[in-house]
Amino acid sequence: MNSRVQQIFGPEFSFGIGGVPLGNEFEVVTDAGAQRTMEASWEAGIRYYDVSPWYGLGEAERRFGRFLHNQPRDSYVISTKVGKLLMASPDNDSNKLFPLGKSPNSVVFDYTSDGVQRSVEDSLQRLGIDRIDVLFVHDVSPDNGFLPRPWTEEFSTALEGAFPALCRMRDEGIIRAWGVGVNSPEPILRVIRESDPDVCLLASQYSLVEHTNALNNIFPLARQHEVSFVMGSALNAGFISGSARFNYGDSRWNISQAHIAKRDRLRSVAQQFGVDLRTAALQFAAAPDVAAALIVGAHTEAQVLANVSSMKDKIPAMFWEELKRQGLIEENAPVPGGDVAG
Repeated sequence: MNSRVQQIFGPEFSFGIGGVPLGNEFEVVTDAGAQRTMEASWEAGIRYYDVSPWYGLGEAERRFGRFLHNQPRDSYVISTKVGKLLMASPDNDSNKLFPLGKSPNSVVFDYTSDGVQRSVEDSLQRLGIDRIDVLFVHDVSPDNGFLPRPWTEEFSTALEGAFPALCRMRDEGIIRAWGVGVNSPEPILRVIRESDPDVCLLASQYSLVEHTNALNNIFPLARQHEVSFVMGSALNAGFISGSARFNYGDSRWNISQAHIAKRDRLRSVAQQFGVDLRTAALQFAAAPDVAAALIVGAHTEAQVLANVSSMKDKIPAMFWEELKRQGLIEENAPVPGGDVAG
């Protein structure tokens, strides 16, 4: 693991809470409910929190900050994101982008050096804290349908602006590490080759349902450059645990039959061995040596406790062996308790 990243997250694998649900992405969460969820996460021992200006257009950062600014700053790790500036306006984007929220903001994509500085200052104010540990350049990626220009053009802007600015901020001690936070592989491969990131948020790319490309193409390059990963969306935005969506985006309700069929086969094996599939999915995403942390979204106290419990449960080696025997996971995929089962 990258030594800088190890200093941030510690020598042991870190488990954290993701901020998407507390931005009212999937259903309405009240301020009081968000506070209870944060309190439950802290009491359960979670000390890593990941958020973004994008989640609820500022709402998630405000909610995380309402709780975290009362905790000793050296007692937790927080990551947030840059690339999306929020502008308050009576004619805002909230109803279109996050119809379940009540944000007064519109979003402006800005991957320049000045945009990074403005974004960090705004996030610090919303969070009510004095520093951020990790910054991810957010959604400069081909799957982002909201970008005003092709993603490659926005990436070029980031390559000249955001990335060098983050390197300077890291080297000056303003932040501790940086990378990109994206749902597709191309930006991760490019930023590793063309810049100097420490840790990237690998979202929706390493799960029981889909992991081949990350395993065989992204991870080897990351090892060569000593880049680590925060693993996100290990449940494919809840799909593995039964939600009627797959990952994020406008097409999430049009789930492919191939994904549904694979989930059914995974469920069958899980039932055969008495394994909770959701638990297996979380532990699977945490197994690679390049994984520094795993973040899982939660919008209730019960979900927080279930997530923490899942990371502690024991799964029989025969379960993983059967998944490999049936070709449901790759033969070279690391599994909990060992590099390769079978």
